[in-house]
Amino acid sequence: MDRDIAAAGLAQHPSADRIGFARLTKMAFDGTDLRPLRDQLLGRLNSGTAGAGEGLDLSLITQLLGDKQGGMAIQSEVLGFHQLYRSPCSSQQPKLRVLALAAAIDMGGNTPIEFLLENSGIELQTLYVVSGVDLPTPLPEHDVAIVIASDSEECVDALRKIDAMASRWPRPLLNPPRLIRHLDRDKLHGLLRGVAGLEIPATLAVTREQLSLVTQSRIGLSSIADELKFPIIARPRGSHAGVGLVRLDDAAALAQYLNERSEQVFFVSRFVDYSNLDGLFRKYRVVLIGGKPYACHMAIADRWDIWYLNAGMTFSADKRREEERFMGDFDHDFARRHKGALTEITSRMGLDYFTIDCAENKNGELLIFEADNTAVVHNMDSPEIFPYKPPQMRKIFDAFAAMLLRAGKDRDQAA
Repeated sequence: MDRDIAAAGLAQHPSADRIGFARLTKMAFDGTDLRPLRDQLLGRLNSGTAGAGEGLDLSLITQLLGDKQGGMAIQSEVLGFHQLYRSPCSSQQPKLRVLALAAAIDMGGNTPIEFLLENSGIELQTLYVVSGVDLPTPLPEHDVAIVIASDSEECVDALRKIDAMASRWPRPLLNPPRLIRHLDRDKLHGLLRGVAGLEIPATLAVTREQLSLVTQSRIGLSSIADELKFPIIARPRGSHAGVGLVRLDDAAALAQYLNERSEQVFFVSRFVDYSNLDGLFRKYRVVLIGGKPYACHMAIADRWDIWYLNAGMTFSADKRREEERFMGDFDHDFARRHKGALTEITSRMGLDYFTIDCAENKNGELLIFEADNTAVVHNMDSPEIFPYKPPQMRKIFDAFAAMLLRAGKDRDQAA
């Protein structure tokens, strides 16, 4: 064992190699038929010859093919006997070893860190913190650790276990659990309330029973929260990527929505019309790394419920030109205009890495929809259609790698 590893209370542990999140997701994004690979891995799993890494890849492929329940069942089985995995590294001699601390959740519940490090020359190992299994003692060897689990109900136990060791962690620990616990939609408003130049509507966790009383005119929305009135935005608690997200204009629409959904708890917030003078809505994803903001993407659509894939950016040269200007002018335009709000957001959140999905309201203030550590930041878009994106994404990836390298260097200097 390496003396430096031993001195830090770390040890070498067997790590299962995998194809990994970035490569498999890129294959799916590009339209590759993943079914032959799925069938091959499934055959190996059923015959008992599959390695743990192959099992975890099979879980992801199954989810990418639309079978979340089946994929999660495979993941649960695999993680029950092996928790440490190594992602492909672009260098035979990595300049840093990073340990990502993940929860046993679906493919969207952890930071997709592989995209950020894919060509960095940094070695990435992921340790899944699972129910019924303690963190390994001693911990796997690494130079820097980063928590990639999200602030969700499924990650509570993982974050608790990591937090119990955080004060004694032998290496720098980025995005510590105590800070991630502020990110879920119903907590974020409390954290960011009162920031100058910022609007963030309160998001409230409301039960089906409470909403049913509203539909029966037995209580008003204001009895749930003073600022709440129709129209409202509703979504099932824990949903992502727009699943179950609707605008409800009155009690009749709310009643119909409840009839169509089976969930028992919902997030609700007041609707903010953030359309521009041209009637279009513009939604931005901004990445903050070590306190510095970077443009990730800009989606433009004639609908308020935008995410990048439903905005039709691929089919509109005008929209792409505007996004290109947004990225090119970001540092001396958007970031400068919202410098005060972005600085205060970073200070209050305290995270080393996070993203915000935002817009600008009709007063020109920053309107926050979501801030978390798990949004997808990638370079999968076609360079032929989006030639301006690869340089911008490399800027983000380089900044993320530099942040990790600084953390490792600071540790060496402190030692």
